[in-house]
Amino acid sequence: MINRIILVSLNIFLSCNSDLIPKPWGYLRLDYPEPKYQSFHEIPNFSFEYNGYAQVSKATNQSNYKVVYKDMKATIYINYNSVKKNLDSLLNDAYKLPYKHISKAESIPEKVFINPVNKVYGTLFSVVGNAASQHQFFLTDSTNHFLIGSVYFYAKPNYDSILPAVKYIENDLIHMIESLNWK
Repeated sequence: MINRIILVSLNIFLSCNSDLIPKPWGYLRLDYPEPKYQSFHEIPNFSFEYNGYAQVSKATNQSNYKVVYKDMKATIYINYNSVKKNLDSLLNDAYKLPYKHISKAESIPEKVFINPVNKVYGTLFSVVGNAASQHQFFLTDSTNHFLIGSVYFYAKPNYDSILPAVKYIENDLIHMIESLNWK
């Protein structure tokens, strides 16, 4: 009995002097496959390379396409327009589109692309915050071709939660932009 009292007393005494440290919160680990890029030449006006993890298909008509990331529940929508003395109007619409998300965005940084060899010029807008679309972009050769696109996730737009997927798709999007060729 005395041994038990001494043991309990010692246990209480020793446990009261130690500092308790709470366990840190666990974070979800998301691993995405290493991208393996493939060429897509089935579009009459342009070609590009896309991540083989995604699937490219026609959206609604010949000038609308989509790159679907099924497991991420994300889609890159691409719309092609030919330039017919309407470049100013197309550019104006392209610059307005990302700023429709300004009420939910913390910021909208722009990344400019200039490729004089392939005559590809454009801008990628990254919408930072809980917006419906995380990326908007346009590409043109400024004489014949104009391409506009956007990335949508089919989930509640919680930027912190979808950030790993946003960054993964952003890298694929940049590769797609840099590999674009007009026909």
